[in-house]
Amino acid sequence: MLPASRYSSKAHRCIRALTAVQAERGAPQLYTAVTRRTCSSVTAPRITTHYTIHPRDKDPRWEGVEMERFADEADVVIVGGGPAGLSAAIRLKQLANEHQKELRVCLVEKAPQMGAHTLSGACLEPSALTELFPDWKERGAPLNTPVTEDVFNIFTKNHRIPVPILPGLPMQNHGNYLVRLGNFVRWLGEQAEELGVELYPGYAAAEVLFHEDGSVKGVATNDVGIAKDGSPKDVFERGMELHAKVTLFGEGCHGHLAKQLYKQFNLRKNCEPQTYAIGLKELWMIDEKKWKPGRTEHSVGWPLDRHTYGGSFLYHLNEGEPLVALGFVVGLDYTNPYLSPFREFQRWKHHPFVAATLEGGQRIAYGARALNEGGFQSIPKLTFPGGLLIGCSPGFMNVPKIKGTHTAMKSGILAAEAIFPKVTAEEADSEMAGLHVPEYAESLKSSWVWKELHSVRNIRPSFHNPLGLYGGMIYTGIFYWILRGKEPWTLKHRGLDAHQLKPAKECTPIEYPKPDGKISFDLLSSVALSGTNHEGDQPPHLTLKDDSVPVARNLAVYDGPEQRFCPAGVYEYVPVETGDGMRLQINAQNCVHCKTCDIKDPSQNINWVVPEGGGGPAYNGM
Repeated sequence: MLPASRYSSKAHRCIRALTAVQAERGAPQLYTAVTRRTCSSVTAPRITTHYTIHPRDKDPRWEGVEMERFADEADVVIVGGGPAGLSAAIRLKQLANEHQKELRVCLVEKAPQMGAHTLSGACLEPSALTELFPDWKERGAPLNTPVTEDVFNIFTKNHRIPVPILPGLPMQNHGNYLVRLGNFVRWLGEQAEELGVELYPGYAAAEVLFHEDGSVKGVATNDVGIAKDGSPKDVFERGMELHAKVTLFGEGCHGHLAKQLYKQFNLRKNCEPQTYAIGLKELWMIDEKKWKPGRTEHSVGWPLDRHTYGGSFLYHLNEGEPLVALGFVVGLDYTNPYLSPFREFQRWKHHPFVAATLEGGQRIAYGARALNEGGFQSIPKLTFPGGLLIGCSPGFMNVPKIKGTHTAMKSGILAAEAIFPKVTAEEADSEMAGLHVPEYAESLKSSWVWKELHSVRNIRPSFHNPLGLYGGMIYTGIFYWILRGKEPWTLKHRGLDAHQLKPAKECTPIEYPKPDGKISFDLLSSVALSGTNHEGDQPPHLTLKDDSVPVARNLAVYDGPEQRFCPAGVYEYVPVETGDGMRLQINAQNCVHCKTCDIKDPSQNINWVVPEGGGGPAYNGM
């Protein structure tokens, strides 16, 4: 690809002039309204055809198309079939059975099967599971690998420095289980169905519905049968409306409906911006002689520099065959636009300590997902008229533990216990305004979830110091291990991850080694292992607010970071068919629904929306 300085179009000249002014003001990363107007005046190829950007009521191709939606009613609607949503559904039905109440609970999930879009490390702390099902072992929960050994290292390029895991430190995993979280979620779905929860996999919630008074009324599932150019097909079908007394939003990290709710109800008014990381994961079959079931290995350091937050995991699973799960996490507040999390992951596998485990093995699966890292400081207001936020959507991940499943499940349990008395009260009427349940937030703040997140609140932001990684480790050793997180201050985060990138001209390109096809691999062969598939003839669900911005700003100023931070090859800059210059090509079929583009785009021009229900990765026990 040609360097940005080689382009000389009107768009590039105008954007470079504007960003130069911004740089003088100390804010080179901000995308001003003036910039948007100027770049919009430059003709750009049309990329986005989605109705959220180009309304159908202004499109003559939609004249006369039947747009009425069928509506159904439930007591509670839950968006998202992950650990939080399923735990909430299960607990609601448990309470209904205990109190002999009729309660209709409907759960919609965009994946075609429960767990098919689930990806995590995962080392599971079973505390919330035990609260939900004290007899989970008898029920056959797929927790087959208790942790037997913890290893933690600081990596240099060719060596490792072992770090002792002292009792009480976040990385101690005694009593936890190594799991394939997709299998665990599928099992939770089976438990929910047995209790009478109505599960609707393959139906993506695309829109929040509101009562006239502004309270949440429910959700609408996505329309199907729309062509790639945004026109209706002969098989077009309107989505379905699901109305409820209370709607629970458990979409997972950076949910697209939650983003709308933050603005609608100003839920982030009194908290810091959420910060994120991207986690990439592979499953490998290895030589049985190297297999150590129950062993966990974590590392920090190489190949990342000390100012780039991240680390790795390698878990030896006991699933009846010599299987390991390994992955790499990179904080999305990194500054160098040339950094590629995927290629850092592939490079990390060549460390002698890691390669020794993988040599002679076979990679069988790949995937990626964004993670919440803001922690305690970034938790928004959780309740609003007609609904509430649960799980990783608002961000309950314990970052130093690298665990969020147990806290997500507990939030779902507490949500169910808070709303049950209200939705079953005789005066509750689904025709009235949506119910407000502030008791959920109050019970959460009184629970072990709040205490746990508060105790580790400063570990992630402590990384932002002149020593970077090493300063953060010193802080953790002093203030967490000794004071147990009881320091009287709370550190702040840097701000939005999207605003941390430096212009390409201020950074050094990173030369990554070519994959060897044995331990490291190229991007497209990796995506093929994710099983990702979307209906090809539909509008790309990676929408752009302004089609001119990618070339005019992201490419011109940051050398097109989308093509590096995306772990699925969705974004490519390719030569225009006629004339000079480049254009952005969006390969939406490759999208693994990680949401990284929506988070890290320096122009905040990308808005991820749901594709047709059922599309996306097909993770098998990731």
